[in-house]
Amino acid sequence: MMRFEELRGDMVGKQLVARGIKDPRVLATMAALPRHQFVEPALASSAYEDRPLPIGQGQTISQPFMVARATELAQVRPGDRALEVGTGCGYQTAVLARLCTQVFGVELLPDLAARARANLRALGITNAMVDCFDGSAGWPKHAPYDVIIVSAGAPRVPSLLLEQLSEGGRLVIPVGQGDEQQLAVVRREGDSYTMTKDTKCRYVDLLGRYGFGGLAPSA
Repeated sequence: MMRFEELRGDMVGKQLVARGIKDPRVLATMAALPRHQFVEPALASSAYEDRPLPIGQGQTISQPFMVARATELAQVRPGDRALEVGTGCGYQTAVLARLCTQVFGVELLPDLAARARANLRALGITNAMVDCFDGSAGWPKHAPYDVIIVSAGAPRVPSLLLEQLSEGGRLVIPVGQGDEQQLAVVRREGDSYTMTKDTKCRYVDLLGRYGFGGLAPSA
């Protein structure tokens, strides 16, 4: 029987702490959350390796370090409301749900959205809602959000996402093409926005009207 708890401990120590992740709440959450339950059973033994893994339909679950870094950059607080665009199998949504009060996840592909809901339900996570539509323009119905994390690379920062940030809200999004992506952090201050660039990264492309391609694809 695989010792997943030990593998998670190694992941946190060797991949996260060793590479500069410091937020104790992020580290504790990722040490406790069973990432192997979000991947295909055949890949469970690889769930805590420092790499993304395929989850079907050309999509991936992001490598643990990128999930941790995006979450740390978002400075998630217990009372925050968060949005994740590109929910995939639900792992990043689950991390956010353990750190804040309410999370909304958007996934374009119906099979993945259904899987994310099932994964969250299996873990007893009740403060996260996942819906299926083109989320490249966010989810205005539930805005504003204190935190928005986009789990796919975009050609630019979609302006409609900025409008859905609360005062002081933080948006973390991979921006750029191919291997030239960087995590961008945008903070709202009144009617102004400040942006900084952080870690280089390589996410799957953001699909939909405001992602690559410009038009919402058929799922």
